[in-house]
Amino acid sequence: MNIFYLILGLVIAQRLVELIISHRNSEKLLARGGHEVGRRHYPLFIMLHLAWLVSLLVLVDDNKSINLLWILIFLALQIARVWVVTSLGEFWTTRIITVPNSPLIQHGPYRFCNHPNYIIVIGEIVVLPLAFGAWEIAIIFSILNGLLLMHRIKIENVALNKRRLMMSNIHQDADENSTYVVSSENSQIQ
Repeated sequence: MNIFYLILGLVIAQRLVELIISHRNSEKLLARGGHEVGRRHYPLFIMLHLAWLVSLLVLVDDNKSINLLWILIFLALQIARVWVVTSLGEFWTTRIITVPNSPLIQHGPYRFCNHPNYIIVIGEIVVLPLAFGAWEIAIIFSILNGLLLMHRIKIENVALNKRRLMMSNIHQDADENSTYVVSSENSQIQ
């Protein structure tokens, strides 16, 4: 089997597994009272990623040599992806679902930035085509992905800001009405 098809097959399999995990987590979050926002643009992301993978299958010369450096960078991005998914746990989904009164994740890569998964996807869309010398695919799909992400991040930030405000108000009320203080450095009640 050609290494190109092996790598692409693994990426496609990974995406399918992620969709299954996302669907399972989405159902659980919605059952817990979660609310989905940005539903109308979600199919555009599915079409974009599908078109990206199909363009790699159709347009890349599978006999062309593979750039090992770009493959190693792509593998590093997959490790970062696993970090994101495991950090979010049951909250990881490909959709924007917010669950009232649930904590905002602030560990793992979320200590460093608000949208690490989007940074990883931006990298993947560039890096994988470059590994096969398909810079045109990298440029075209980076532009398309960037346009979609600008819209999605606005929607997600609005949803998260509402949660941040709600959580801030809850903490203020708790501080005013409670004699208990929970330290952020350890979980013992003082």
